[in-house]
Amino acid sequence: MFAHRGLSLNAAENTILAFEHALLAGATHLETDVRASDDGIAVLSHDADFAVPGARIRVDRLRMAELRRINLGHGQPFAGLGEALDTFPDARFNLDVKSDAAVDATVEAVRAANATDRVLITSFSDERRARTVGQLPGVATSASASIVVRAFLAAELRLSGQVRRAMSGISAMQIPETMRSLRVLTPRFVRAMHAIGVEVHVWTVNDPAAMRRMLDAGVDGLVTDRCDLAVGVIAARS
Repeated sequence: MFAHRGLSLNAAENTILAFEHALLAGATHLETDVRASDDGIAVLSHDADFAVPGARIRVDRLRMAELRRINLGHGQPFAGLGEALDTFPDARFNLDVKSDAAVDATVEAVRAANATDRVLITSFSDERRARTVGQLPGVATSASASIVVRAFLAAELRLSGQVRRAMSGISAMQIPETMRSLRVLTPRFVRAMHAIGVEVHVWTVNDPAAMRRMLDAGVDGLVTDRCDLAVGVIAARS
């Protein structure tokens, strides 16, 4: 179960406090987003720009020291990826690399924390994902959007060889239940992924009834804003 940007009921998302709350609630993985500060530090932020009291800022135009002085709420500043990896040395992280500048910054932070074996790299850009993964030998990775489309079409057409080729080197498929009104999470697609040893994770699932439906469909992981609810759903099934 992946805590989407941590647990932000009483903490700003993608902050150390949000991650702490998620782990205390029972999350098994922390999902977060990586950008780069102006001085090339991997910073955890979903959005490129933010409205803060009295101003609007761009993450990539401020140095990390400046970002650390901004209060995002509950006394929490922007967090660096290295800081998060060091603060939670036993936690597993799902890292969505959001910008080209974040590639090298992410690699540097993961290497410095010796954390290759506890992170999963993803990105909507396959080029960006591949560049990151190429610098972290052995790291786990999930399919980018273009690979999802190719693998889904091949699976629905029962072209098992093409499914396997599309998913070469990929360890997880992270998808929404539907994409542009097209249902992606189909029994055939789940079976096709499992047949080649690929896990299926679905995002972003916040309703307990939907969580149960996803688990009934055979998914291996839930990406959720409400890990506190997901823990109960999963425990009840166990």
